[in-house]
Amino acid sequence: MQRGDVSRIAQLERICFRSPWSEKSLLGEVKNPVAHYRVGILDADIQAYGGMWIYFGEAHLTNVAVAPEYRRQGYGRALMLDLIQTALLHGAERMTLEVREHNQGAQALYKGLGFETAGRRKRYYSDTGEDAFIMWNDHLSAQVAPPPFHI
Repeated sequence: MQRGDVSRIAQLERICFRSPWSEKSLLGEVKNPVAHYRVGILDADIQAYGGMWIYFGEAHLTNVAVAPEYRRQGYGRALMLDLIQTALLHGAERMTLEVREHNQGAQALYKGLGFETAGRRKRYYSDTGEDAFIMWNDHLSAQVAPPPFHI
């Protein structure tokens, strides 16, 4: 993610999430030395992105989004594989994330990538009071496959 990507990513945040990250927060991530963001370009525009923080041999997934019209076509999986490869390249040995307890589609994606539910954060999401499942992949290893879009 570059500074010039922030406006479009903030737009995707508003489209995809009930509690979107602000443009100011995203600009802070551009400067954050532990933050690593990837964007997926389809039809000449950013249609997907994901980010993580990498520190102390671990990657913490912060956000992943795919524009609604591009969902269920493998782009989320491709983006996750790219994030895992990026984490490995930066020395991460494991990865964690939080996912809404009712987001079964995302949970299935993460489980298919080797993540396992390790716990629950009560009332984690302030917009709904929904719990989050904490998921971990303690053995990062991804299949190397070319993504279906430019990252």
